Amino acid sequence: MADGPDHGPDQARCEAPQADAARRTFLRATALLGAAATASVSLPGGVAEAAPAGAWRPDPDSRRFTLAVMPDTQYLFDGPSIDAEPVEASLRYLLEHGRDENIVFLSHLGDLTENGTEAEIDAASRAFRLLDRQGVGYSVVAGNHDIRSSTDDQRGPSPFLTAFGPHRHRGRRTFGGASPDGYNQYHLFTAAGRQWLVLALDWRLSEKGFDWARQVIAAHPKAPVVLTTHELVHGDDALSGYGQKLWDRLISEHDQIFLTLNGHYWPAARAVRRNAAGNDVHLHLTNYQNRYFGGAAMIRLYRFDLDRNTIDVETVSPWILGRAAKGLNALERREIEMTGDTDRFSVEIDFERRFAGFAPVPARPARPAPALLVRGTLAYWRFDGRRAGDEVTGTVRDLSGRGNDLTLQRVLDGTLTWSDDHHPDQPGHGSLRFVAGKSPLRGAYLKTVDGAPLNAETFPRGYTVEAFFKVPADWTGSRNAWGGLISRTGTQAQAGPGGDPEESLTTLSLSDGPALQWAVRPLNHQGVLTNWSHETSRETWWHAAVVNDGRHTTLYVDGCPVVRNPTARSTGLATLGLPWLLGGYEYGGRIDQIHHGWLGDVRVVDRALPVSQFMNR
Repeated sequence: MADGPDHGPDQARCEAPQADAARRTFLRATALLGAAATASVSLPGGVAEAAPAGAWRPDPDSRRFTLAVMPDTQYLFDGPSIDAEPVEASLRYLLEHGRDENIVFLSHLGDLTENGTEAEIDAASRAFRLLDRQGVGYSVVAGNHDIRSSTDDQRGPSPFLTAFGPHRHRGRRTFGGASPDGYNQYHLFTAAGRQWLVLALDWRLSEKGFDWARQVIAAHPKAPVVLTTHELVHGDDALSGYGQKLWDRLISEHDQIFLTLNGHYWPAARAVRRNAAGNDVHLHLTNYQNRYFGGAAMIRLYRFDLDRNTIDVETVSPWILGRAAKGLNALERREIEMTGDTDRFSVEIDFERRFAGFAPVPARPARPAPALLVRGTLAYWRFDGRRAGDEVTGTVRDLSGRGNDLTLQRVLDGTLTWSDDHHPDQPGHGSLRFVAGKSPLRGAYLKTVDGAPLNAETFPRGYTVEAFFKVPADWTGSRNAWGGLISRTGTQAQAGPGGDPEESLTTLSLSDGPALQWAVRPLNHQGVLTNWSHETSRETWWHAAVVNDGRHTTLYVDGCPVVRNPTARSTGLATLGLPWLLGGYEYGGRIDQIHHGWLGDVRVVDRALPVSQFMNR
């Protein structure tokens, strides 16, 4: 439902949250960037002092941060029935949890009050001074009930503008500027090492308002934009008439706008639309004024996690939460938090890809081979500088200069080709593409030349073995499991008693997960010691590193230690002086499986390296 020009009750649709605060602890609160205003206005009779810088300091670098949203609170500020306590409880909650949630900004979605009178506006203004005193970044847009007029942003002075106009935010780190009329503002905050823009728009934009909004976006061409306004989404996959106008004339044509937030209607809803650039825009409606106690100043927490490419959303009433210790009535117990699928949910966004059209992340440049030859490097193979798709022929040189060159080995009519695909943090911008299958075994792999120094190396003081790899979508455990990334030939039986007599002496292979397995025969142990990783996803580049310090071995995936690292003492690697294989694995002294996928840079060092010296750093 929705309110109309007669200022009847508002209704809104919302979106919902996911992980609660107890389970989500973020690093620290995020410091927001301020910016010079694009325009200034002179307003009569301001009732709020300009905000001080305050003690509010979100973490500008953390890749986890929270955007807080408060929808329509009009029934709490309604003529003689004014109760600011729920709003104040929500604002105190944000202050108390600002650090552990890394709260960067609060957006109020309009209809702050029911009638827009001076008394109502003044009561709401006093509540928001809780944030002013701490310098917290926030915006409040005008809803139709706040301005007692159906006119657009050229309506002129109003109690709302007097209290919540741009003068209130001057001196605040987030404040960027306002339209000349004062009803539209933009704010900037820094999170995850980049600048984000909140475009806070009046409930009805004039032509001047549309022009101003376009100019703000154009002036910040690399900033992702969250657009907040009072009216836009009307229901699931539906926009109001004005919302459609806003979509057609502003949102769709500006790829930087990836998320919109509005109130006005109820119940909560969300939609996804494709903009003119072909990218998704998430359109969220949140409003709880129709619920008990006028929504009890519900807040919605948008928890951004750029490492997980996810926004977790949660809706709670801090006022009701704070009353729980004293005992809640029947309706409060129902309203303490919203758990419907439009109130608590997760939004998956590949942020780097979504923002690539206006703020592409530059590719990490290739690094010269000599830069990777750390002290103790025994072998370094990389596969760049060749034309993608050409077959590998002849010899692949060991760039360490130690003579551990590789030669091609074919099984049936198998081929091995050069590829320009690579891990984004790989030193060499190229890889080898292995295509393999079984029944019968078919493919190609590489083998160190006879007499290569690496063949006889026993690594008594430790080692670090690294490789970049990826497997395709058609990789299956039944056909491709146990393909070796790098392995050493020779059997356990040839080396001595213990273990599976047919097993190879050393192998870094992919099990049927595919999970990494490092299975070796150390110098001090009869049989095999094994490290296991978690399962790795297909169509994704991974970096694997096995580090031994002369006593224990640790397997790392993308620089992170796995859980299944044995505590047994492990010193060195047994050898029979036989070759190493790249992309192949022997069982019983014969080739048994070939890697199916890509193999990037491979390096072998005769000592334990710290994570900071891994090739993906």
